Amino acid sequence: MKASELACILGGTLEGGDAELSACAGLEEARKGDLSFCKDPKHVKLVQSTQASAVLLSPDWSLGAPCPIIRVEDPNHACMAAAKIFAPPEPVRIPGVHPTALVDASVTIGHDVHIGPYTIVEKGCVIGDGAVIEAQVFVGEGCTIGPKTHIYPQVTLREGTKVGADCIIHCGVRLGGDGYGFNNGRREDGSVFIEKIPQLGIVEIGDGVEIGSNTTIDRARIGRTYIGPMTKIDNLVQVGHNVKVKGYSGLIAQSGIAGSTEIGYGCLIWAQAGVSGHIKIADGVQVGPQAGVPQSLDGSVKYVIGTPAESMKDFGGRVLVPKMLAKLKGEMKELKAQVAAKS
Repeated sequence: MKASELACILGGTLEGGDAELSACAGLEEARKGDLSFCKDPKHVKLVQSTQASAVLLSPDWSLGAPCPIIRVEDPNHACMAAAKIFAPPEPVRIPGVHPTALVDASVTIGHDVHIGPYTIVEKGCVIGDGAVIEAQVFVGEGCTIGPKTHIYPQVTLREGTKVGADCIIHCGVRLGGDGYGFNNGRREDGSVFIEKIPQLGIVEIGDGVEIGSNTTIDRARIGRTYIGPMTKIDNLVQVGHNVKVKGYSGLIAQSGIAGSTEIGYGCLIWAQAGVSGHIKIADGVQVGPQAGVPQSLDGSVKYVIGTPAESMKDFGGRVLVPKMLAKLKGEMKELKAQVAAKS
């Protein structure tokens, strides 16, 4: 596709000649035929050294480029739109049940549903219109899958799990496994016992939720573990039993939420953060990367970091100020030595 054609589609303005484009790439890895973008002037050196055949820049960019420029209001958004144009079409999942799939006769299947090879759907399940269940998925007894939800290969939905409409569940997700529940102690004779607590509840996923690969969400001990609408969960996240995420929140890679914790609306739990059990995180709070949260956060501070989690101000005072003092001591020692040498 010519850069002039793409500029027209994106509603942009082409400057500096035309070029043939066939893919999108970052500024550093771009090669001939690639389209790249930049939205921040601090990356001017990357723009000036790029080998892309064209670059998307904002209308007020005045720092030039070594290739044709397509000026658009939002280079990031325009690049995503262009990538969709260049990308090969997604596989089409034709409605129907693959002959190798095992679907119980009691299952209710809506219109235009796709059930892929070697998938198992046990009795009493309900699958909404337009749902796509790909290969090697296990759907346990009494599960519900909402309309237009897409479940990728090798996902497990244990019995009773409820998934809303327009959800995306990526490869290897496990919904409804047992939570970590055990009683332990000593008998009268002094021997130690560990007793499993039955996990008798379910997992319920709201509408518009996306769950990344190899994430696990435990079934409730009683009641439900709940992920509210439009929540976006990254890969390798662990959500414990009876956790409730109200909705419109994000849980980022390798974060963990312990049992019976409540996460408010619009929260972000960043990568590798850990949240203790039986606490509440108020609406709109962000928990920074690798932070550890041992107690409830009431929203008076909207971003916390460190272990135990604290405000950026307190974290800076505790961690950064001592480093600054050590640096100042070193500079002072050097200055004293210089003064002594001159006197």
